[in-house]
Amino acid sequence: MRIIFGILASAAGIYSLLIFIRIILSWFGNISNEKPVEILSRFTDPYLGWWRKTLNIRIGALDFSVVAAIAFLSVVQSVFFILYGSARITAGIILAIVLSAVWNVISFIIFFCILVIILRLIAYLTNMDIYNSFWSIVNSISQPILYRLNRIVFGKRIGGFLNGIIISLLLLIALLIAGGFVVRMAAGYLSGLPV
Repeated sequence: MRIIFGILASAAGIYSLLIFIRIILSWFGNISNEKPVEILSRFTDPYLGWWRKTLNIRIGALDFSVVAAIAFLSVVQSVFFILYGSARITAGIILAIVLSAVWNVISFIIFFCILVIILRLIAYLTNMDIYNSFWSIVNSISQPILYRLNRIVFGKRIGGFLNGIIISLLLLIALLIAGGFVVRMAAGYLSGLPV
């Protein structure tokens, strides 16, 4: 039985790698008609399509459903590795793995938002041409993030743009640090392992 769990854990890892390769290749539109890419697409796109349709996690034009899809495979792989190692698996361990995977998705999105806001801050402070294609993309991604965070902090009052960027940045960094601490503590408690 241990061998089967080892094979399943390896298969989940290989499939995650194939999905990652598929995502990277999707950035290069000119090779999407190549035969190997087409075969890879037929193998991975139904799984990714299900996650896109089910979750639809979007920030601007970016789709983060694939991050959830990979996180789910990571959870499955972790459970199979625990079973392969013949360690006792409990509901608490599975909940700790799921909690950690969900936090990984959330922290990835928060970290991405932090990077986008830092880029927007750089553009603001250096008077970059935000109508340039790169800065236009950064602006289109940062606008909804900044708007939502500023509504949380300022409510209906209007704060200055620079203050809004800095407060949003500090809020996201605090959320990333505090969330990571809380999740580590909760996962340790659930799994019964020392933190």
